[in-house]
Amino acid sequence: MDDWLIDDERLPRERRSLLPGEGFFYPDSLREERKESEAADALTGAETVVIADTDADGLGCVALIREAVGEASLVPSGPHELRKSIEWAVEYLAEGATLFVCDLCPDSPEEVAGIEALADRGTVVWYDHHQWDDAVADTVESAGVDLTVGDSEEVCTTDVALAELDYEFPDRFAELALVTRDHDLWIKEDERSDDLADYGRWAEPEEYVATIREHGVDFPPEVVELLREKRVEKEALIEKAVERAELREVNGWTVGVTYGRCSQNEVAEALRQQGADASVVVKPAGSASIRGSETFERAHEVAGQVNGGGHPRAAGCKPDVYDDMLDYAHHWTTRGAVAKQAIVDAFRALPAEEDGDVETER
Repeated sequence: MDDWLIDDERLPRERRSLLPGEGFFYPDSLREERKESEAADALTGAETVVIADTDADGLGCVALIREAVGEASLVPSGPHELRKSIEWAVEYLAEGATLFVCDLCPDSPEEVAGIEALADRGTVVWYDHHQWDDAVADTVESAGVDLTVGDSEEVCTTDVALAELDYEFPDRFAELALVTRDHDLWIKEDERSDDLADYGRWAEPEEYVATIREHGVDFPPEVVELLREKRVEKEALIEKAVERAELREVNGWTVGVTYGRCSQNEVAEALRQQGADASVVVKPAGSASIRGSETFERAHEVAGQVNGGGHPRAAGCKPDVYDDMLDYAHHWTTRGAVAKQAIVDAFRALPAEEDGDVETER
């Protein structure tokens, strides 16, 4: 395939917003080979390693751990990569090393099948704030892992790391946790949280960690300028997604549903202002973000039905509706019609709340 076919720079914004980024077209097998090679480099010979999600919350933990213990290698991971990350750690982690796992929640005991062997190699400490299944937590703790899971409605994982690490952190790290929490729990009371989240998304993980470790949330001028330049495109893509949105009535809730390559939090906020109790943003790559509000705090329950999970007001998923590239072609040309329907059906399938406030489907 010619590179120019997936070159973002040449595509008009409207078409660019409908298609995944060029990284989507890189085969998983080659991507996994590269990630394993990078993981092996990070794990081999290291005394301290962090496996972390690469959003602002996971990387905030990395910054805290490095501040507290010194050098710590990073193995970037994600909810769907956790099993492989554990397998690589079992293979490459040095005997007696310390391994932190941050901001990652296994979906099932099978996702942590290698955790006992990993704990036998060294000390494993796990910080998170998602909602854990009891069987998964028992599997991890029975292996000898020091697991701390914070209240998903009250704290982010950076909060957990700040509280659990035995170290007197400078004040900027408490402020970092506060602003990270404001973004990650979608509280939206601190205007700096958008800067933090955007920089975490646009910067390379090592760059982000180095910056927040030195400056906290008070970014230097070069970062402020980067954010300003990137936001021109960001705002345009948000506008496209909001224009495509429709409001649907499902079980008494107003659900905003849209599609596009965009920043989901801002799109969800725009739909909330239009009256949505919850929002669904389906992405060209096939995943989707589900956002709730003070009138809908069951986003994680919806996501749990469609291959995902998360928090009451913020969750993610990837519906299992893609069998081949023709399905993806249909996904792009119909603007996510099948994935949208699968998620809306998950809203419909939610059981009534115990207080009886949820209305029947209309």
